[in-house]
Amino acid sequence: MNEQNVFTLINQQDGNLAFKIFSFKDNSHFDHLQRNNFYAIVWIKEGNGLLKVDFSEYSFEKNTLFAFSPFQPFMFSTDKNIQGIAIQFHSDFYCIHRNPAETNCDTVLFNNIYQAPFFKVEPEIQRKFDFLIEELKSEFSSDDNQKYELLVPNLKVFLGNASRIKLKSHIGIPKFTDTKIPFVLRNLKQEIETNFKEKHSASDYASLLNISSNALAKIVKSHYNKTLTELITERIIIEAKRELYMTSKPVKEIAWSLGYEDEYYFSRLFKKYTDISPQFYRDTVGFGKAELN
Repeated sequence: MNEQNVFTLINQQDGNLAFKIFSFKDNSHFDHLQRNNFYAIVWIKEGNGLLKVDFSEYSFEKNTLFAFSPFQPFMFSTDKNIQGIAIQFHSDFYCIHRNPAETNCDTVLFNNIYQAPFFKVEPEIQRKFDFLIEELKSEFSSDDNQKYELLVPNLKVFLGNASRIKLKSHIGIPKFTDTKIPFVLRNLKQEIETNFKEKHSASDYASLLNISSNALAKIVKSHYNKTLTELITERIIIEAKRELYMTSKPVKEIAWSLGYEDEYYFSRLFKKYTDISPQFYRDTVGFGKAELN
C-alpha cells in the first residue's frame, strides 16, 4: 500500500490508535476475525463476498458501507479483490455516547441489534462521501499550527450523514405476506427495550406478546438472521458496554443493574459474547467519560 493512502493519528498519552483512514485494494486487512478496541467504518467500493459478524452472515456487493463497534467480531470472506476506504477511531478521540443527538450514530450506525450493520451507497451519496473523506484526509496535509482540529467536526459530519442514510435504508428487510408479522416485530423491539434488564429468556417475550415460542423464534430468525436469545443478549451486552465506558461503576453493580446477581456469571456471559472480560473492555476502550465533565 502506498504511504499516501494511509493517514494515522496516534494518542500521544498511551500510544494507541486515535484515528486512521486508509484505502485498501484487497482483503488482507479484513480476511481474519477483527476484534478491535475502536469503531470501524468500512466502505466496500468494488467487489463482493460474505460478511461474518457476531452470529450472522450476510452477502454483500460493491458500494456498501459497514459500521462496527469496539470488539464487535467481524470479517469479510471473498475470493475476489475488494477495494474501498476504511475509517477507524477510538472512543477517546470521539465519544458517540456523550452527545448522541450530534450524529445519531449510536443505535443507528453502531449498536443497532435490529438492523444489519450496513447499507447501500447510491451514486449521489457516493459523491458526498468521497468529498467528506477528502476533507478528512486534507487535515493530515495541513500546515496550520492547530493541526487536526477539523478531524472531529468532519468525522461528525460523515457519521451524521451515514446515520441519516441508513435510517432511510431498508436493506436486508424481507417482505412478509402475513401483515401481522411487522407488528409482532415492532412490539418485540418495544418489549426488549423496556424489559431487557429484568427479562432474559426468549419464553418471557413470547408470553409478553401472547405468541408461541416456536412461532416467535421463526419470525425473529427470518427477519434478524439471529435467534431471539442472541438478540436479547446482544442488547444486554450493548448496555453493559455503555456502562463500562461511560461510568466508573464496579462491574458487580453493572451486573446487578442488568439483572444478574452473580457478577461472575455476568462476566462469563460478557466474555462469551465479546471474547474479553468487562474489566479489559473498560481498560482498553475507556471509562468514566460522562463523570469527567
